[in-house]
Amino acid sequence: MTANPYLPTPDPKRPTWQSAAKYVGGFVLLLWVIEIVDVASGSRVEQAGITPRSVDGLWGILFAPVLHDDWAHLIANTIPVLVLGFLVLLSGIGRGLAATGIIWLVGGIGTWLIGGGIYNHIGASILIFGFIAYLLTRGIFARNLGQLAIGVVVFLVYGGALWGVLPSTPGISWEGHLSGAVGGVIAAWALSSDARDARRRKSLGSPAL
Repeated sequence: MTANPYLPTPDPKRPTWQSAAKYVGGFVLLLWVIEIVDVASGSRVEQAGITPRSVDGLWGILFAPVLHDDWAHLIANTIPVLVLGFLVLLSGIGRGLAATGIIWLVGGIGTWLIGGGIYNHIGASILIFGFIAYLLTRGIFARNLGQLAIGVVVFLVYGGALWGVLPSTPGISWEGHLSGAVGGVIAAWALSSDARDARRRKSLGSPAL
């Protein structure tokens, strides 16, 4: 079939790695813009974090991962968000965004339920720990060698950070870290259902639909 010369030519599909870089780069830029606004407001914006077991604190589930105490806090989270977020999105933008949404929600609710000691839990580390757990476990659930290899590399680079899910430094939200990591495991399990179903059909000798 000959293309109509009077219709616009559709743009070629952007490679996944480029889209992943675009999304995660845009998110990090948003974090920096929010911190600029927070500083200009006299740190009032950052007060919208998670206040555990408070009705008003429920709103913090939506906002906590994009808020930070100060520039040092944001700078410490920037590179891990860029690297880990890129790897999460690399296996598929839709799947990566779904994983991020699950981590965001589960991490926030978990922090709201078990948080203590800190009245205002904030920081992208909820996502960071979720990304680490997701990348470490998705290959196990999906039984995918490529994803397992990425998980091994992530463990070698960021595995030591997992100690942060335990109570340690005062003022650090280990509850947010732990809840984010739980969200990452849940996301990896939920989003590998297609691979598990394919294995199940194969073991039963049923053709894939």
